[in-house]
Amino acid sequence: MMEPTEKLYFTDSGILEFTAKVTGVIATDSGDEVILDRTAFYPTGGGQPNDTGRLNDAEVVDVIEDEAGQIAHLITQRSAVEPGQIVRGTIDRARRLDHLQQHSGQHILSQAFILVCGAETRSFHLGSETSTIDVELQSPTDSTMRAAEDVANAVVFEDRPMRVHLVTNAEAARLPLRKDTEIRGRIRVIEVEDFDWSPCGGTHASRAGQIGLIAIKSFEKAKKMTRVEFVCGSRALAEWRHANRAAVAVARLLSSDRDASPELVAKAMEQIKSLKKRVGELLELAMAAEAAQRLAEATEAGSFKIVTAAFENRDVEELRVLACKIVATDPAVVLLGTRDDSGARLVYARSGSLAHNVAELMAGSCALLGGRGGGRPDLAQGGGPRAELLDEALSTAARRLMSPAQ
Repeated sequence: MMEPTEKLYFTDSGILEFTAKVTGVIATDSGDEVILDRTAFYPTGGGQPNDTGRLNDAEVVDVIEDEAGQIAHLITQRSAVEPGQIVRGTIDRARRLDHLQQHSGQHILSQAFILVCGAETRSFHLGSETSTIDVELQSPTDSTMRAAEDVANAVVFEDRPMRVHLVTNAEAARLPLRKDTEIRGRIRVIEVEDFDWSPCGGTHASRAGQIGLIAIKSFEKAKKMTRVEFVCGSRALAEWRHANRAAVAVARLLSSDRDASPELVAKAMEQIKSLKKRVGELLELAMAAEAAQRLAEATEAGSFKIVTAAFENRDVEELRVLACKIVATDPAVVLLGTRDDSGARLVYARSGSLAHNVAELMAGSCALLGGRGGGRPDLAQGGGPRAELLDEALSTAARRLMSPAQ
């Protein structure tokens, strides 16, 4: 049985290159899993994703630790290394720094929430773009978030030392740990000077200043806790650039300063709301007038009228409103359609005093258009991709209405 892999990142997360002996190679469907006697590659665990990089010239795409403490490095290049060989490992620096900033920032932010409102962190997830913690906070407010953010960033700006301690259970019991640990034997504890002590196996900064800015993006209630989304370091810079770029773009559209934009946008939204109401009123009048015109031009079919019309790029909801207005005015069956680059859409309706089943008419028209539709006997909608057959579909439905069977 092989010995557990020595974890170089345990004592120094700044190690980006190392040499090690290959103690085993396991072929899998995904590639070769290379076991080393020691490694600086961090395996997925504790809410933190794995490192990537290279073993010699072979790319390391995943790192996994088993229950026995052996760490496997998945490489896609088959037979790139052999047991007994000495290899050079190289860690992807940008990915290591990013994860180091987010995880170290999480420690400080979690302790900040305890100091500000007594809310302990129950889970942590380090995502590819943002990270989250779930804290025991029933009634989150923006002021609470900003207070925790201020406390956390004060620690970063003071560039406090962050130290790694490898201790026994007895020694850990004498430390002011923020959370308990179930680990037995050697326990790794991360200290943020005069601020936080937390058992953790992840990669961490040696000084708080390496973390960079800690910024809370959003928060929301999650069951009986609060989920806090945050970014640190390079991610915080990228987030600021993205938000500032969007804010400046809006300001330019409004011909205003960036900070004046929210007020101007609020005013514009009120104006849009008022205009939409007025447009609705005008559309109602226009629809009533169009309904009267369509009825005047309709085909007489004995006791009722048939209204048929095809449009280009017209909103289907408008057609539905128009059809309902027509059938509410006189006994009529209405066959309306519109086409655009994506195909044809149909709206069929009939007056309540008539017995025709427009859903059956719709089924036949949709079959011709290569699509499908449905609805009630008095109102149905549908369509299909063969827009060039719209006129034929409408005329065929009209002829069926005129036949004795209808």
